[in-house]
Amino acid sequence: MTAGRVVSAILMLLLALLIVAPIGLWSALALWFRCPGPDAVRAVAAGFAAVAAIAAIVALFTRLRWRALGAFALAFAGILVWWSTITPPQGGNWTADVARQTTGTIDGDILTLTDVRDFDWRSDDDFTEAWETRRYDLSKLKALDLILSYWAGPQMAHLIMSFEFDDGQVLAWSLEVRREKGSVYSPVADAFRSHTLVSIAATERDVVRLRSNVRGEDVQLYRLRASPAAIRTLLVGYVDEADALAREPRWYNSLTTNCTTAVTRLIRSLGGVLPFDWRLIVNGYLPSYLYDHGAVTNAIPLAELIERARIDARAKAADGSPDFSRLIRVGVPAPDGKPLM
Repeated sequence: MTAGRVVSAILMLLLALLIVAPIGLWSALALWFRCPGPDAVRAVAAGFAAVAAIAAIVALFTRLRWRALGAFALAFAGILVWWSTITPPQGGNWTADVARQTTGTIDGDILTLTDVRDFDWRSDDDFTEAWETRRYDLSKLKALDLILSYWAGPQMAHLIMSFEFDDGQVLAWSLEVRREKGSVYSPVADAFRSHTLVSIAATERDVVRLRSNVRGEDVQLYRLRASPAAIRTLLVGYVDEADALAREPRWYNSLTTNCTTAVTRLIRSLGGVLPFDWRLIVNGYLPSYLYDHGAVTNAIPLAELIERARIDARAKAADGSPDFSRLIRVGVPAPDGKPLM
């Protein structure tokens, strides 16, 4: 084999591995999850996409490579046109916990939020609904906390941002999957326009207690270094996004549009001083990222900080107490390293 043929074979192999195979895999999954019709129809459509990709890869090493690539590109263009027609639904038979989208208005320093969730959870399926209108004085913002709830091992966690006010109010904000009744959450399916995004403002006694006390997840709370101005910018960003979602729904995407979006927004609100890092994607490792960049206290070792950030025991002891938010923070180090009393 001549040097030219070797180079050509290598280039075709790279084209197959880096372009044709990923496109074929994405197309097959998109058709499997979103093609209308029964399972048999979806299986045939997905299988056709997979076979087309395999045929194109084989053809790359023959004299038919360019014709095959042209046919494959044309088929993919057709899939993209179809994909663009799948738009987020305006309404649905939503589960009770995401049935409403929080919205807000700001008049000077007064933030008024409608549909703040304050459910009393006894189990995932047994709860008392409560949606409220609440008012907050933005001039009284004093602290920002990041809460991680580990639901799938140490790599992945659900992220909640909590805003504390001088008057004792605490507002938690969570970006979640807007599921319909009977649907099941799947990280793979939710990368293919299976569910929409919902932005929920809630009490911690609802959204944190659900995860620590009802679901038994490992919940950790970290107090962040942030100025009142930065905290206000972040909170206003949440309100703006919630209002935008109420006007025009968006797809949830387990890779690109999910609860970690809050981290990106946090970085921007702090002036972009925290660099991009793989731990922003594999968000279970966020504590080490925050520690490395001084966003949390460095007065104690990271392992000790993580241990003291675990609030499960205190959350279970506080349970339905109206003082839930204060009680779960007892002993959690503040940004200067001093534990709260």
